[in-house]
Amino acid sequence: MRILLVEDDIMIGETVLDVLRAEHYAVDWVKRAAQADTALRTEQYDLVLLDLGLPDRDGLSVLRDLRARQERLPVLIATARDAVEQRIAGLDAGADDYVVKPYDVDELLARIRALVRRSAGRAEPVYVHGDVSIHPATREVLVAGQPVTLTAREWAVLEPLLARPGMILSRAQLEEKLYSWKDDISSNAVEVYVHGLRKKLGNDLIQNVRGVGYLVPRTGTAA
Repeated sequence: MRILLVEDDIMIGETVLDVLRAEHYAVDWVKRAAQADTALRTEQYDLVLLDLGLPDRDGLSVLRDLRARQERLPVLIATARDAVEQRIAGLDAGADDYVVKPYDVDELLARIRALVRRSAGRAEPVYVHGDVSIHPATREVLVAGQPVTLTAREWAVLEPLLARPGMILSRAQLEEKLYSWKDDISSNAVEVYVHGLRKKLGNDLIQNVRGVGYLVPRTGTAA
């Protein structure tokens, strides 16, 4: 799962970054509204943790711009603004939840998990390829009717390929799903996770286009 952390306070940002990564979330941290806008337009995230008091623009404008594009990406506001009318303004602007600083990190993690569960309840396709069926909303994977467990990074490689059957994704594009911006990337990381997926799901699901990248063939169906 990949989270965009929008927080200009260095101490808070570093603490939250460490906590989220300890929970095995991939995290991109930006400190300004303009950086958040760019990240949200160019990258794919599962959740946004959004501060409102940003140095270049109010965080609510970032949220409004996101919702104007009709993107239903879960957004959790984390701010020092604790007045009732400010909470109402944040929720009315399209936030899914609101937590006031200083917050307990365990509560923050619980709210993130709740938003992820709620997001998973939205209608999503079920991908079927041969005897493999994959439910993106719940991350349930069945092979010949039997459940198969994927690691978080195996899923991070598989999901973008499933979402675009027949489209080739380069190794660099898949690496973006595996790591946040400042992580060190192993030179063969994608190959390692593709190998693991093939062992679990069969050799035919993910195909290698030599010198270009990987794809899931269109012979799979989305119900």
